[in-house]
Amino acid sequence: MPIIDLRSDTVTQPTQRMRDAMYTAEVGDDVYGEDPTVNKLQAMAAERMGMQAALFVPSGHMGNLLAFLSHCQRGDEVLLGDLTHPFTSETGSLAAVGGIQPHTLPNQPDGTLRLEDLQAALREDDVHQPVTRVVSLENTHNRCNGAPLTVEYTRSVGEWAHAHQLKLHIDGARIFNAAVALGVPAAALAASADSITFCLSKGLCAPVGSLLCGTEDFIYRARRGRKQLGGGMRQAGILAAAGIVALEDMIDRLAEDHARAARLAAGLAELKELSVPTPHTNIVRFAIAPGASTQPEALLQALASEGIRLSYGHYGGFRAVTHYWIDDAAVDTTLAAFKRAMSA
Repeated sequence: MPIIDLRSDTVTQPTQRMRDAMYTAEVGDDVYGEDPTVNKLQAMAAERMGMQAALFVPSGHMGNLLAFLSHCQRGDEVLLGDLTHPFTSETGSLAAVGGIQPHTLPNQPDGTLRLEDLQAALREDDVHQPVTRVVSLENTHNRCNGAPLTVEYTRSVGEWAHAHQLKLHIDGARIFNAAVALGVPAAALAASADSITFCLSKGLCAPVGSLLCGTEDFIYRARRGRKQLGGGMRQAGILAAAGIVALEDMIDRLAEDHARAARLAAGLAELKELSVPTPHTNIVRFAIAPGASTQPEALLQALASEGIRLSYGHYGGFRAVTHYWIDDAAVDTTLAAFKRAMSA
């Protein structure tokens, strides 16, 4: 049975051009800084983000953690949303590994943090209190229906942070989805940040890896931190080669994923027992409508029997994520399966 996997855009397989590039990649020892393919990818990433330098890391989780470790001392504090990925989904590493205190603020439905909440959370210069050091944003915001944060909003947070001698970090795992949705360059969304991560292994289809971008001094510190965390990879050009293809081939086509997510959501919204907000990018979040008789477990089981895979349990709802391997026919098949499951 063909599988239609909508659980995440992390399930993407590398394209044939990526596989060919990996097979023929020129490699060296990246811990010595001698892998030419890694160096090329890092230069491309820095240019795309308008930053001085970049570092290839195994995961977005590691990239975010390295950013906080490089900006903070032990006992410092990071201001971030209560629905943001470094707080909800990175195993408490901010505190467990970094000795850094997360101070959560309520994410608004559009993924933003209110400036007045940031101002109220700012610590005084008091020996009893931790030092506020970093503000962290997520763009696009996964748990807020894939919402993109605008250039104007990010600029306002950056101006506030810098006025208070704080750093701004952006978890930009899906920053290119935000750029495509808003019709702006990714560098414009990163312009106010002191550091940013983005993933190659989500909607861009590469098998492994993320990039952390910032100033040359910041990346020098982060490289040392990567080694401390065991993230120094040797002939990593085999992986970086797929990342280069991702940046060359896979960004502009993200608009197709957004269009399919919108079509999927519109079809699901026709089913009266589902509550389906309009998606912003490639993430469709929905729930069983209040008072409906459908049970989530039964729905998941019925869909799985037809080869449809979804995520469930993220704050009480379903998640379907479109990506390169979800075409128009897959959307049609999914909607038809939902109709059969709901009627049953």
